Amino acid sequence: MEAVLLTGIQGAGKSSFYRDRFFRTHLRVNLDLLRTRHRERRLLDFCFETSQRFVIDNTNPTRSERAVYISRSVTAGFRVLGYYFESRVDACLQRNSNRIDRVPETAIYGTAKKLEIPNFEEGFDELWYVRTGETGFDIEEWKDEV
Repeated sequence: MEAVLLTGIQGAGKSSFYRDRFFRTHLRVNLDLLRTRHRERRLLDFCFETSQRFVIDNTNPTRSERAVYISRSVTAGFRVLGYYFESRVDACLQRNSNRIDRVPETAIYGTAKKLEIPNFEEGFDELWYVRTGETGFDIEEWKDEV
């Protein structure tokens, strides 16, 4: 049983990473699709009840936002994996400009301002650092520094 949390500002590559790495094995939990926290809670309840692996594909910028998912996952007996995406505003704005469904630039700046780097003390079993490149993703082991 595995819970995966993706963390990074809009345009960092989280959803593309999900499609490339987890699409066939994990259910995607995404507020943009579900639209309400109530629906998100119900979907997570289903995952916990059925031992369904899942990925939280939201920005998850703060420790307090991640804590909700981590505590519920740990209580349900899931391993918690975190992937932090390099979140350079200029690169994310560029990728966002190429999207069909663009995010307002103010949202990207706002998320970047409140972004807190994750750490193992939050309850992660594994943490990884992800860089989005021209040809895919570079994944490195976590070193408690960014």
